[in-house]
Order: sequence, then structure tokens, then C-alpha cells
Amino acid sequence: MITPNQHWNAIFSAKTDSELGWYESDASQTLSFFDLIPQSENVTVFLPGSGTSVLVDELFARGHKLILNDISDEALNKLRRRIGMNERLTWLHHDISHPLPSGMPPVDIWIDRAVLHFLLEEADIQGYFTNLHSAIHAGGYVLLAEFSVAGAPTCAGLDLHRYSVEEMTERMGTDFELVKHEDYTFITPFGDLRPYIYALYSKRND
Repeated sequence: MITPNQHWNAIFSAKTDSELGWYESDASQTLSFFDLIPQSENVTVFLPGSGTSVLVDELFARGHKLILNDISDEALNKLRRRIGMNERLTWLHHDISHPLPSGMPPVDIWIDRAVLHFLLEEADIQGYFTNLHSAIHAGGYVLLAEFSVAGAPTCAGLDLHRYSVEEMTERMGTDFELVKHEDYTFITPFGDLRPYIYALYSKRND
């Protein structure tokens, strides 16, 4: 059976960024939520599935520290060749449903565009949220952007777990407060419509 790493490596090896169904030429939708977050120069942002997204370039240009994770080492290699090495970048090749490595720096902001919805087994979903809760400190923020319940049932040849804001909020738990959510229709490079739900949460200080 093909592994998730092999599945995603095959996709990133075979296609250029603009040929990927989730490719965005700009990250303005995600950044519009990111800009609602009070920030400092020393903010650390964790991307559980960085892929080769231009969001990385945008956040890096703003001077943030980034932890760039992906299940595909091919995606990380392509991204590394594009933006280079820097002390503000931490590279992590990891299945986000499994416990995060020890020694992870504290995370201020967690941004997930289209990663969570690929996890189907309840144990994997729970593993994801366990990582999220342990990584984000009090006062931190989480932005989830996933296929909505009105969205397509598959992507990249894989079945999806589609989300409502109610399910997202329930899974985030009482430690987190919903700041804003929005239905958003992403248009793929091929002109297809992909309904998403964006939801921003803050972790309570008490």
C-alpha cells in the first residue's frame, strides 16, 4: 500500500506549483485573517502542511519565525530551494497526526490551510488536535481553513472529512474562543469552485 509520504511526493514531483489544484497565486484570504491577530516582531508561526504555498514567502517577508512542516519531503525540498535557508526557518518532515518531536519551540500562531480535512480516522484527528493544544500557548491563535460541508468530497485523489464551524469549534474545545469565521469559495487554477470554511480561534489566558 502506498504511504501518505509517497502519495504526496508523487504529486509534488510530477507537477509544478501552478498545476496543483490548491495553488493560490496570492494568499490574501488567509492573510486577511492573519492580520486580525495582534502580533509582535518575534511571533512564531507553525504551518502543519506548508506544501509549497506562497503564504510561506509572505510570512517570511514580514519577518516572522516559521516552523514549516509537511508530510512530503519533496514539497519541503522544493520550498527550500525557492526561499533558501535562514535562522528564522525551522524545517519539519512529520505526520501531523502523530506526536510532535520534543524540543519544539513555543508557537504563537498555527495556520492550517487544507491539511486537517485529509485526516479521516478519529485517532488521527484526535492526534492532530492534541498537537495543536500542546503547541499553542495561552494567548496564541489558530486559523483553520478546510473544505466545508458544502465542498467536494475528495481532493488529490483522497477522501476528505469536511467541516462545519460547529464541528471545528467543538473539536477546538473550551480552551479556545472563536474570533471570526467565514465561508469562502476558492477558485482552483482550473476554474473549479471549492467551498471552504475559515475559522480563527484564540486560546484563552485563564
